[in-house]
Amino acid sequence: MKRSSFAIPATMAAALALAVAAPPALAGKSDDTLTWLSNSEPDNIDMYYNTLREGLIIGRHVWDALLEIDPKTGEFRPSLAKSYKWIDDKTIQFELRDDVVFHNGEKFDADDVVFTMNYLADPKNKVKARSRTKFLAGGEKVGPYTVNVKLKYPFPAVMQYLASVVVIYPNEYYAKAGPKGMASKPVGTGPYKVTEVTYGKRFVLEKNENYMKGGPKTPTIGKLVFRRIEERGTQMAELLSGGADWIWRVPPDLAKNLDGRPGFEVTQGETMRVGFILMDAAGRAGENPMNNLKVRQAISHAIDRDKIRKNLMGGASRTLHAACFPSQFGCIDDDVKRYEHDPAKAKALLAEAGYANGFETPFYAYRDRPIAEAIIGQLRTVGIKAKLTYLKAGAWREQRRKKGAPLGFGTWGSSSINDITAIAGNWFQGSSDDHAQDKDVIAWLDQGNTTDQEVRKKVYKQAFERIADQAYWLPLFSWVYNYAYTDELVFTPSHDEIPRFWNATWK
Repeated sequence: MKRSSFAIPATMAAALALAVAAPPALAGKSDDTLTWLSNSEPDNIDMYYNTLREGLIIGRHVWDALLEIDPKTGEFRPSLAKSYKWIDDKTIQFELRDDVVFHNGEKFDADDVVFTMNYLADPKNKVKARSRTKFLAGGEKVGPYTVNVKLKYPFPAVMQYLASVVVIYPNEYYAKAGPKGMASKPVGTGPYKVTEVTYGKRFVLEKNENYMKGGPKTPTIGKLVFRRIEERGTQMAELLSGGADWIWRVPPDLAKNLDGRPGFEVTQGETMRVGFILMDAAGRAGENPMNNLKVRQAISHAIDRDKIRKNLMGGASRTLHAACFPSQFGCIDDDVKRYEHDPAKAKALLAEAGYANGFETPFYAYRDRPIAEAIIGQLRTVGIKAKLTYLKAGAWREQRRKKGAPLGFGTWGSSSINDITAIAGNWFQGSSDDHAQDKDVIAWLDQGNTTDQEVRKKVYKQAFERIADQAYWLPLFSWVYNYAYTDELVFTPSHDEIPRFWNATWK
């Protein structure tokens, strides 16, 4: 990695001192090792038992789906399946490759696909990434390399899921190892195989030399090392000192300081990730102020989303009004209610709700702490004293699903699925994440399970208008990521928030 000497922000000085004092890491082009850092870590590397973005990224490198989506064109490309055809509106038949082996040597065939589909369809298995698989009814073996994938109902976005987040597991290994075994010793067919899993420290992936010939992924770099470091300045210090080769979600001020400096590249791009404030309208956490519509509306008027976005996100980020990302099919926000920043109106609404002197409430978050703290500060100006409980992603998920959360800040990347089923289907269709439990919204989203695009647009419009009217969520803004990495690396970001390291190369 090339080095450069230049001034750095004072907030980074201590972190950099620690980084340069540590023994140099074996990373970079000279060791054919790409070390990447992020601020979150999956608590279970099994693709179906974590919902964290980092888990999804690692999973896409370790496992393959039946098809692969071209990030540039959106077209479906062959992967484990050579071709497919629709048998009826709830059955898709796939012709599979016959030359693929799993990392442990187990041969891939129809039995693996059938096992995976049946496992995901069985509620007894308590898959945590349920929004990615809830439409599956199971699999049916037609021949050694021919399978039928069965759906519970017509599901218009199914191919996007089957080409990305529904990955195939080895039936023999997984039947014995289960989620715990897969969490410690993952086995897939993907371009990289996992050689070390040390939770809280690092994950190591090495290039799969036996990856399918002519497959959709082309691994070049020999080793990938993932490490979790929460503090952004420390991440930057690691990059500057050679302890890391690639970081993302770099704050605008740090990205600006690094941009144009010798030895490093800085790129930027909007992603499909959206931020939101979750409010417990249904009383999942018991009786609390968020059960009151006027309180939810007051909170929505109290937050200056534009100010937070400009100061902490910047770039091409957009303030959002509907509970979805604009490019997703069915994301219709033309007529949804807007909540402009208006502290006076917020205070008046609180008074009408019986909280003229405000109230205290727990406030949950799991990432982007500066944004969470900015939201808390703005709530305080209208009398709402929100006490931050900052959790790891898995703990935040368990809290809201099992106990409920009166008020919380979160983000959602829709598993990179460009359809509203991947966001509204998780948060507003009656799941354990649904803190609205609105029967009308659930019914409209259910009616959207049709291939009739006009019907989908109509019912989704009704759903998003009601979500906004009732202030079940306050959508915040889209996430724009700054990527910083050594200039010895050739890397291209994509809007779906999947860094494809299998396409990365050294110069």
